[in-house]
Amino acid sequence: METCGVLIVGGGPAGSSCAWRLKRAGFDVLLLDKCHFPRGKVCGGWITPQVLERLDVDPEEYGQDRTLQPISAFRTGMIGGGVIQTQFDRPVSYGIRRFELDHYLLERSGARTQLGETVKSIKRFSHGWIVNGHIQTRLLIGAGGHFCPVARLMGELSKSKQVVVAQELEFEMDAGQAASYPGRGEMPELYFSTDMLGYGWCFRKGDYLNVGLGRRDKHDLSHHVAEFISWLKSSGRVPFDLPVQFEGYAYHTYDQLTRKRVDNNVMLIGDSAGLAYGESGEGILPAVESGLLAADTVIGCKENYSKEGLAIYETSLIKRFGNPDVFDPLTLVPSRIKRFLGRYLLASPGLTRRIVIEKWFLHLPHRPY
Repeated sequence: METCGVLIVGGGPAGSSCAWRLKRAGFDVLLLDKCHFPRGKVCGGWITPQVLERLDVDPEEYGQDRTLQPISAFRTGMIGGGVIQTQFDRPVSYGIRRFELDHYLLERSGARTQLGETVKSIKRFSHGWIVNGHIQTRLLIGAGGHFCPVARLMGELSKSKQVVVAQELEFEMDAGQAASYPGRGEMPELYFSTDMLGYGWCFRKGDYLNVGLGRRDKHDLSHHVAEFISWLKSSGRVPFDLPVQFEGYAYHTYDQLTRKRVDNNVMLIGDSAGLAYGESGEGILPAVESGLLAADTVIGCKENYSKEGLAIYETSLIKRFGNPDVFDPLTLVPSRIKRFLGRYLLASPGLTRRIVIEKWFLHLPHRPY
């Protein structure tokens, strides 16, 4: 029987960030993941500077051998409509490749790892959990994303809750494609659906191109993706056929998920806790911050892993991300009014900068962590 003080299931940014902080505090941490790293991960692939700041990552050091594309402008609009360009005088985000970032953070965490092992069983014992019949731990932390096996311990989700669904691809352009593609690496392109239920993107990272579309409405996603790609080609934004198949993924956003995130001897972080931002869908920063908040809770509770002892984590999430149970009056606004407001918003350079870019995608003004 292998034992550990804390078992984290999931080696993405949430799990590795939590492990990193706990290891620095002297905890015995084991991190379990079904994949071997480095591994592919579908994701638009950009991060705000806050991610690097929270983890004390030096951008120059990280970018020496890995993709770190500075972003200082955005091209935004509505699919089929006009376009606005928003410029900044400094890098405000970075493009990354997820297989590089996740591998780097996992190695840097310093935690023991058990990779290539799927969670098949989780059973309680008197002072914690036994996973897969051979790993014993007092505290179990779920960081396995939307389908995290630990999250299933916390009860079923309400079927009325919306799920964001997305399809995307990332590939290395050949010389001809790279020369003909008009987009610039420092300026990602974001194009919203006319019903404002999602958006598509084109993002160049050196010779790599990432294209995708995500929506809060899961119906006819492939149709919306096909229409978006057709428009990109007809408008000259992507003047060649895309050479690889789209991959799909899903997640809950913080404003849509009602689920316990702590119980006796168990916690949820990252996408397994449903923490992605509602407007942009970004999940990396919330994953990192939730991992660090969970670690701080564990350090502070002095091995009192009861539901009451871990409750400060839930309080910390609400303090950081707001109360998701507060009534949102926008839910009562008719869809036709939302479409009108969306067109008005995306046609205004000032509102696009302040609301779409700075608030939705850059999370400014940013509440202190």
